[in-house]
Amino acid sequence: MESSRRGCLRAALACAASASLGAALGTASPIAFAQPAGGAYPSKPLRMVIPYPAGGGTDIIGRIIAQQLSQAWGQPVVVENRPGSSGIIGGDVVAKSAPDGYTLLLGITAMIQSPALYAKMPYDVLKDFAPVSQVALSSDLFVVPRDVPATTLQEFIALVKAHPGKYSNGNYGNGTSSHMHGELLRARAGLDLALIPYKGAAPLVNDVLGGQLSSAFIDVSSANAHLKSDKIRILAITGMQRHPALPEVPTFAELGLAGFEANGWFATFVAAGTPRPIVDKLSAEVRRIVASPELSGRLAAMGLRPVGGTPEELSAAMARDLPRWARIVKDAGIRLE
Repeated sequence: MESSRRGCLRAALACAASASLGAALGTASPIAFAQPAGGAYPSKPLRMVIPYPAGGGTDIIGRIIAQQLSQAWGQPVVVENRPGSSGIIGGDVVAKSAPDGYTLLLGITAMIQSPALYAKMPYDVLKDFAPVSQVALSSDLFVVPRDVPATTLQEFIALVKAHPGKYSNGNYGNGTSSHMHGELLRARAGLDLALIPYKGAAPLVNDVLGGQLSSAFIDVSSANAHLKSDKIRILAITGMQRHPALPEVPTFAELGLAGFEANGWFATFVAAGTPRPIVDKLSAEVRRIVASPELSGRLAAMGLRPVGGTPEELSAAMARDLPRWARIVKDAGIRLE
């Protein structure tokens, strides 16, 4: 009996020492932190906040992730569209939610552009969210109608310089990536180029195809159905890599114009302070879903490149690209109310 008591005491001391060592090293003790309060995660329905209207690309991607999370975990995942203010309204819902992993956000690049565009923000995008996983990358295409006498970016720049004020560049709205890229091209190449904002990508695409514009920056998803059209020429692409569907189209960096390196992206987040084991579980599941034939196939069909990265990779991309967008906004004097 005495030896049994000594054995129990030794085991208890060993557990205490192990927990103390874990705390000293800043690591989560499996005894203390493996299970969140209320039982194993997830133990109740989840909510996927999509900060844009139903039916768009962000909504489609978010609903596939929500459906597959629900199937994998046996818990309902309710999709909640909260559009408005370039995604800020929906983002604020998640930023102020309980940090327990039950409220997710599917955000896009506008998250790291908005701080420079708006005088006041209800949250700090780098401090009030816990990155989970980047889902997909996008790029903007620089296109011209077939009637514009330029087959390369260099030829287009020379053409505009030879005829100041004659040519235009369309974008899908003030403060969008398309608008910022137009401002950047105008500044970096020293062009007298009229920038024309549209209310969305669809009318912009129609006017480029119809020749009403001299050029435009159009995201790959919006231009996807027309990538092989003989009505337009694609002269360059933003980002650091050529697009798999357009291997012949060079990046702006390859053509000697800096500043166009940042990609657009879709990514998942939860509120800051969510326990790391929960973030890791979510991230692993989102990465699995992104790699699944259903989502990876849909992303490719939309002209997007599947990613499925770690929280650290998403955090690094945000920290790297936020000042890039801020510089464009500041130099061009773009402001939104």
